[in-house]
Amino acid sequence: MFNNIPPITRNLIIINVIVYLVSNFLLPNLYNTLSGFYPFSPNFKSWQIITHMFMHASISESIGIMHILFNMFTLFSFGPILEQTLGDKKYLILYFASGLGAFFLFNLWNFVEAQQIISRLQSLGFNASEVYPKAALDYVGSMRISATTAEGQKLASEYYALLRSKMVGASGAIFGVIAAFATLYPDSKIGIMFIPVPIKVKYLLPIIVVGSIYLGISGNGGGVAHLAHVGGALVGWLLARIWKKHLYRFN
Repeated sequence: MFNNIPPITRNLIIINVIVYLVSNFLLPNLYNTLSGFYPFSPNFKSWQIITHMFMHASISESIGIMHILFNMFTLFSFGPILEQTLGDKKYLILYFASGLGAFFLFNLWNFVEAQQIISRLQSLGFNASEVYPKAALDYVGSMRISATTAEGQKLASEYYALLRSKMVGASGAIFGVIAAFATLYPDSKIGIMFIPVPIKVKYLLPIIVVGSIYLGISGNGGGVAHLAHVGGALVGWLLARIWKKHLYRFN
């Protein structure tokens, strides 16, 4: 059955699984090298813009292996149809452009939050740049800071956490695939947990996007990069809208 999956989707699944196994059982430091860090963090490297798409939550975390299983199952469900419809080149562009869109929107929100924290720290007379070097993963010096008030220490801790937080997963790219599918096949019905009847994707996608925006902005996301999902879905929708106009013009 696996050999019947179109080659791009099949190879994407294989690469994701291999990277997951290697990073969890052979080279755990890959999480510090390949995960996506905030671009203004001392831990950010340019290649992370791409490599974060092939990293998934560690098997030791609460979400564990379910993160990669859910993503790969979703890619397996929607990817083959789009690959056959769009062709190899457009499908690859869709996948990686959606992943880049996810990274951009998620970190745009991180930038807004970082600037708010920095501004509040400055109003307390504390220089946020004091936190920056201490947030490096390989930093071994003193963690002491000059902020003495409870508010200042709390804000410095939030900034520290932001600079060290990792973005992992193919979810942004896969949300782009789902959004493109919903754009090209809006009346297709799919089953989803907790909903007793199949629902058309043109109704389901907006619900998911609105919910992701709320969870991402409200901070109630439970450690999930919901705005990354929105960024990926937006890019997938835009590309599918553009390509849909010319997709069947020679038929």
